Amino acid sequence: MSVHPVVERAAAGELPPWAEATAQRREHMARVASLLRAWTRELGLTVPEQVRWISLGYLHDAMRDADAEALRGRVPPALAGLPPSLLHGPAAAEYLRADGVDDGPLLRAVTYHTLGHVELGREGRALYAADFLEPGREGLRDEWRAELRARMPHALDEVVREILGARVRHLVDSGRPIRSETVGFWNSMASEG
Repeated sequence: MSVHPVVERAAAGELPPWAEATAQRREHMARVASLLRAWTRELGLTVPEQVRWISLGYLHDAMRDADAEALRGRVPPALAGLPPSLLHGPAAAEYLRADGVDDGPLLRAVTYHTLGHVELGREGRALYAADFLEPGREGLRDEWRAELRARMPHALDEVVREILGARVRHLVDSGRPIRSETVGFWNSMASEG
C-alpha cells in the first residue's frame, strides 16, 4: 500500500499548508498521534498502516481553528448543515481530497471523527477513541478515561462503544439532537457487541 506524501508528512508532524491550528490545538493533535502511534505498534501494524493511523492524529483537527462559517462552503452539501463546531472534520477531508489523497477509510475517519459513522473502519474507530482519550483533556472523568486507555488497543470496539454510549447519553440528557450518522454508528456498534 502506498501512502500519499501529504499523509506521510502529517505522520511526521508536518501539517499541510492549508491547516489552521493554534499551538494549543497542535499539542492536542500530537497527543492523539502519540496514542495512535503506540496502538499501531502494540497491534503490530505494517509501517504504511502505522503512518496512516499516526497521520490521523494530526489531520483530524487540521482545520479546527479556521472560521467555521468559511468552512461551510467547503463541505459536501449533506454536511453543510452541521453545527459550526463540527465542520472542521469534513472540511479537512475536502482539503485532503483536493491535495490528491484518495484513501477512503482515512478520509472517512477525518470527516466523521466527531460524529461517528457506520462506515468507520478500524483506523476511524481508533481515531474516535484517541481524540476522546488523549491524556491532555482535563475534567472529562479522568479516572474512567485512564481505564479506557489502559484497555486499548485490544478492546477497541468495546472502548468505542463505551465512549459513544456516553456521548449519546450526554446529547439525550442535554436535550440536543442526535445526527443520523451518530445514531447509525451507535446501532452498528450495538449490534456488533
